[in-house]
Amino acid sequence: MRIAVIGATGNVGTALLSRLRRAAVDREAIQRSGYDTSEDTGGLSITAIARTVPDTTQEPYAGVDWHAIDVGTDEGREALTVALAGMDAVVHLAWAIQPNRDEAAMRRTNVTGTANALRAAAGAGVGHVVCASSVAAYSPADKDGRKDESWPTGGVGTSQYSRQKADQERLLDAFEQEHPEIPLARLRPGLIFQDRAGSEVGRYFLGPLVPKVLLGGLRLPLIPIPASFIFQAVHAEDIAEAYWRVVVRRASGAFNIAAEPELTPERLADLLGARRVIGLPVGLLRWIVGTSWRLRIQRTDPGWIDLAAQSPVMDVSRARTELGWEATRSSREAVAQVLAGMRAGRGQGGSPKLYPRSEA
Repeated sequence: MRIAVIGATGNVGTALLSRLRRAAVDREAIQRSGYDTSEDTGGLSITAIARTVPDTTQEPYAGVDWHAIDVGTDEGREALTVALAGMDAVVHLAWAIQPNRDEAAMRRTNVTGTANALRAAAGAGVGHVVCASSVAAYSPADKDGRKDESWPTGGVGTSQYSRQKADQERLLDAFEQEHPEIPLARLRPGLIFQDRAGSEVGRYFLGPLVPKVLLGGLRLPLIPIPASFIFQAVHAEDIAEAYWRVVVRRASGAFNIAAEPELTPERLADLLGARRVIGLPVGLLRWIVGTSWRLRIQRTDPGWIDLAAQSPVMDVSRARTELGWEATRSSREAVAQVLAGMRAGRGQGGSPKLYPRSEA
């Protein structure tokens, strides 16, 4: 069984490599999962692809066949076609959050990169394609009920992240039409957290001017959160397990992935150490975030506020019934871990993306 992971040094990629490394030493687990190993005499081999190769002396990056490829270029597409030759499955995770002041640069990685990965997978004859989508791909919805995978994926128009996720979905739709012989799965998770991502999340969303040591560690009298801020999260190790189950089952179609419970303003305030919540108008919060972003005080553009207010609450029952997947950590645990990781500046040694704050 030969698996390639594109974007293997980030938050999810590192967690997936850890999961694959465990599976590589347990052939019986692969057989129990339902994967046909009758013609596979080589066990599980892993090919990892990233723009920058990590320190391969450190786990989980050791013992993996690495390729340094920029997926957003024509040269990268050609190199991907070579690297993916003979793969039973490819998991495409490469995605850029920054620099979000340069939408064209992000689009090159996120949209052009996905198009290149899909074209390379088809050209290399890959047997199964699995791609990271997001709750951000969904069109706006109220928070009163949960939405399954049939909800439209038109994105939230005022969020560049969401627009690009919606564009990615159209690429996946086209691939399914053009290559019906290749099973394609897309996972749409909520926010993905773990303690080792703390330093990265702090850098990407807050920047150097916001003191992370106070996050969740200082008891506040109140916190202003809009009532519509109801969202979902999942631990990185749990989403890695979902990817693994999709691969070994050769599953296709879309899967919502999130842990319970959904995060309400009250639950988020509790995690942040606030005694009570006041409902701040979304428009006012958007102005505050937009102004501080334009002044370069912090790195979160105001589109993320629209995304938090308008994204649906997802129904994850399909993942449970078809993959047998259940989150082993609650959404509260996932958020608590990343907050602790942000305060401490935790990361993953050897990764060019998840490096601890002490190595910044």
